Amino acid sequence: MPGTVEHWVDGGATEPVRVRGLRTPRSVPVHLCRHCGTPLGGRGTEDGFCCPGCAYVFRLIGENGLDAYHRIRDSVVPPVDPAIFEPRELGWLSAAQRRAEESSRPELVLGVQGISCAACVWLIEKLFARQPGALTIECAAATGRMRFRWERGRFEAVEFARVLQSFNYFVGPAGAAEKAEAPGLVRRIGLAAALAMNVMLFTLPAYFGMDDTFAYARLFGTLAAAFATLSVLTGGSYFIGRAWSGWRAGVVHIDQPIALGILGAFGGSLYGWLSGRPEFIYFDFVSAFIVLMLVGRWAQTAMVERNRRRLLGRDAASDRVTVKRTDGAISIVTEELQVGDEMLILAGQIVPVDAVLLSPSASFSLAWISGEAEARASAAGSVVPSGARNLSAGQARLRVIQPWNQSLLARLLKPTERIAHRALGLERIIQAYLFGTLLVAVAAGVVGWWKTGDAVRAGAAVTAVLVVSCPCALGLAFPLADEIAGLALRRAGVFVREADLWGRLRRIRRIVFDKTGTLTFDQPELVAPESLVHLAETEASALHRLVRDNLHPVACALRAALLARGCPEPAEEMVREETGCGVTLQNDFGTWSLGRPGWKSAGASCPETADVEFVHDGRVVARFSFREAVRADAREEIAALIGAGRNVFILSGDRPDKVRALAENLGLPPSSARGAMSPDDKAAWIRGGDRQDTMMVGDGANDTLAFEAAFVRGAPVVHRGVLDERADFYLVGNGLDGIRRLFEVDRLRLRTHRWLLAFSITYNLFAVGLAATGHVNPLVAAVLMPVSSLVTLGIVAMGMRDVNR
Repeated sequence: MPGTVEHWVDGGATEPVRVRGLRTPRSVPVHLCRHCGTPLGGRGTEDGFCCPGCAYVFRLIGENGLDAYHRIRDSVVPPVDPAIFEPRELGWLSAAQRRAEESSRPELVLGVQGISCAACVWLIEKLFARQPGALTIECAAATGRMRFRWERGRFEAVEFARVLQSFNYFVGPAGAAEKAEAPGLVRRIGLAAALAMNVMLFTLPAYFGMDDTFAYARLFGTLAAAFATLSVLTGGSYFIGRAWSGWRAGVVHIDQPIALGILGAFGGSLYGWLSGRPEFIYFDFVSAFIVLMLVGRWAQTAMVERNRRRLLGRDAASDRVTVKRTDGAISIVTEELQVGDEMLILAGQIVPVDAVLLSPSASFSLAWISGEAEARASAAGSVVPSGARNLSAGQARLRVIQPWNQSLLARLLKPTERIAHRALGLERIIQAYLFGTLLVAVAAGVVGWWKTGDAVRAGAAVTAVLVVSCPCALGLAFPLADEIAGLALRRAGVFVREADLWGRLRRIRRIVFDKTGTLTFDQPELVAPESLVHLAETEASALHRLVRDNLHPVACALRAALLARGCPEPAEEMVREETGCGVTLQNDFGTWSLGRPGWKSAGASCPETADVEFVHDGRVVARFSFREAVRADAREEIAALIGAGRNVFILSGDRPDKVRALAENLGLPPSSARGAMSPDDKAAWIRGGDRQDTMMVGDGANDTLAFEAAFVRGAPVVHRGVLDERADFYLVGNGLDGIRRLFEVDRLRLRTHRWLLAFSITYNLFAVGLAATGHVNPLVAAVLMPVSSLVTLGIVAMGMRDVNR
């Protein structure tokens, strides 16, 4: 007797879930995150959340009286992104609002990342309605866009964007709308379904005994033929056109047997209608078959397109930079930079080319291009490499020393045309199907004509073979299995972007991870976050103000911990920064500082340490220690991947000693970890051992060349808009368990596909045998097709029943 697992959720409610393999009933507590619903698995916080982000957003929703969100959301949504605690540069949005307000009816269309269900749309609309001057908003989960209008002079788009970010929704420019195929398929399905119902309406009387001499018999037949013709023109043409393009390109794919079935059945039916031979007429089959194939194609296409739209593209503003020319400061695209130009790089902005620092000092992060997690302080006259991110509070002045086309960033961000991988196994199956179907059809016609001498009966046998050799398993059930697999992965925070990923996963034997941002987080981890509880209200407020707008990784870590524990928004006060040492604040309660121990007295020679001191009027209030934040499940997941027979490696641009230490922490031998690797080194290493069996998982621009060399590419979402758009799949949340889940789901999917192929072969041998021997007529075909389709759908349901466990 199967047992049950009880899901422990907020409020003490339980959700029983069947688990196979338990011989006696027992109850096992599976704790779920109170906000996103994902299993904690021993990785959550004591208060029932999988991460500080979920704790923060859950509290924020409650404080704003929006608890209905948790009642109407999907059972599982992606965990909160750590980026909600990071300040984002929104100058582009202010400029967009100013341009919009030049119109009498100002409105904006923006992209939104983070929408996962209807509850998200409801929450965004509620938050918008609370903004001063808000008028109307339309938010579409399907497209990941929102359109809103406001009263000029009262509404602040930047403030609205910051509110959305605090609830885990990230706003970006809408950009050019990607050409989507799924909406067109929906329209085709609707029209084809309406036509199919009309065909059946005028065909059913014949099945129920309507005689040819009936007054309206010819009219009914004519109407059925007309509606079937329209069905072929509107729905069938989709497959016929794609099949013809494939034949011209020498590529075999599923649209070709579908097109063959449509053309064979329709051509024979048209002949039967014109000649008055009812044994040829399969108009109802043609129209119903087209609807089923369109539904299958939509299921396959919609999931991939939906996953692509979930992410924001690269901000167009990041491709522009402000330079000082003789006629003043102007904004230009990076391609127009000239050697000698003086650039003004804002806080959080990327330095596009190698440049000399003109400001007295500034702090930069190289994590994006080299994998070094620590911030680097630079003095005037030092060279700042292309791809460095300005972490200073103010803008940095730099002089360009190389043109854009020679910069590292230009090379790493160069658009590449993705080559779709052909599923050779499926192509061989389709080739065999086409060859076998045509061979049997011709053989049935030749044998029938030879035995009977009746060309009409021989032609009827050929038509019957083409009709009953239905590729429903390939055209309907396979896409449905992919859709179920995609939904299961979405619950695990994995989103498939390329449909051909499935055919490549089973070949993967090597998995290569980047370090910073992939196995570890960009910002360090506060060792003892409970120390913040002991701060007085004025102390916590001062600390929050010191770190609120600071992009330094240590400040980001402190800000995340403060917000997760409910620290209120601080007052607006002036904060001064001493690059490489710390920040200070003067307010009514005294002088506050946060920085390296003794940095006030040490001056420019600030000691290198992992600790920072929070000081009030010369008294040390608290000392905070930090460590590299490794993803909580990294060791467990890597062990599971190795246990499944895959080799795991770490390739990083970070220091070799740090990479080796991480490998040891994760249970990997030193030979499996390499540090100080340039983008070219990573790509060369992958190409050197790749036999179309390597998966690369990375997050930064320094991983783009390795991505091009890898057979499969995955990326954790880190809001940089570079690898997310080049990946075959992407991960959201704080763990790596989605990679293992990807392989598990593919295993179930592959098993289901094998069952479908076995049934398809068995069915076609039986059905084609009947057709070839003359035992199939339109009524038999009309019964066989829906029965075979239902059986294939049942096989999918049975084969994928364990996908959510």
